[in-house]
Amino acid sequence: MTEALFLRSDEVADLATPAEYVDAVREAYRQRGNGAPAEPRTKLVAENPPGMFTGYAAVLPETGAMGGYMYSAGFGAGDAWFVTPLFDAETGEPLAIVDGASMNPFKTGAAGAVGVDALAREDATDLAIIGSGAQARGQLKATVTVREFEHVRVYSPTPDNREAFAAETDDLVDPAVEPVESAAAALDGADVVVTATNASEPVIADADVEPGTHVTAMGQYTPGKTELEPETIARAKYVPDLRDRATQDAGSFLAALEAKLIDEDHVHAELGEIVAGVEPGRTDPDEVTVFDSGGTGIETTAGAYLLYRRAREAGRGTEIDFAPASEALTGK
Repeated sequence: MTEALFLRSDEVADLATPAEYVDAVREAYRQRGNGAPAEPRTKLVAENPPGMFTGYAAVLPETGAMGGYMYSAGFGAGDAWFVTPLFDAETGEPLAIVDGASMNPFKTGAAGAVGVDALAREDATDLAIIGSGAQARGQLKATVTVREFEHVRVYSPTPDNREAFAAETDDLVDPAVEPVESAAAALDGADVVVTATNASEPVIADADVEPGTHVTAMGQYTPGKTELEPETIARAKYVPDLRDRATQDAGSFLAALEAKLIDEDHVHAELGEIVAGVEPGRTDPDEVTVFDSGGTGIETTAGAYLLYRRAREAGRGTEIDFAPASEALTGK
């Protein structure tokens, strides 16, 4: 038998700051850039009742952990459930099972912030957020740890939502987050743009993306989701979290392919390759860069292992026993 931890969502919610998530995720992408294994998501869709079952995984050998997400959404409950199994990368033994819901916006936000840090101009001072939900909050909290922004504007098509977002996050930046009435107003003068929506149509116009802008898009993880116009993908230095994801489920990239504005070689590099120094990031202050963050086991494993270590230090969690296959796989 070996003992692992079961960690409830409320037991891990306060164990790490956004900056600590960013540090852990940046290190994980560095390992990926140096060859650590990771694969895009596998997505299974059921029709009756309608729902989605998804999983993805990564091995972080230097961290000493491997794991990922398995989650369901929809089905009879009409909700989503996030389960994060975590294993020791040296022994293979299970370390933890984490209820991953509360971690999700922070580890995803950290991946977006690593993209900003790797690709945005060093002198970036204006940030535009498109979206006002949990993922947008996670992106903002992480992104402000990698650049000192002087102006932050948020746009959501529902006025109450964008105003509530600005009020809830006004302590993150000085001056406060400004809610604006259009995506164009949010992008006016923006050096960094983050799209965090569930939209199936572009949420920003290519004409509003000024030279030198960096865009992190995290809501286009299926072919039907296209937050960015194909023209933006075509003129940008395009960097996905995983190269193989671009032609599998990166909605805006696939739309640009279908429009024949690009070919599959348009992928400049994976984010990890840039973080590791294997490939260059921004090479011109006027170029447009895009980080396409669709979700991987890289940030998930990094975030879960950070929480696991903190939980061990804090004495949190419930010990559960796992029987090794040498004992239990008997067929008797």
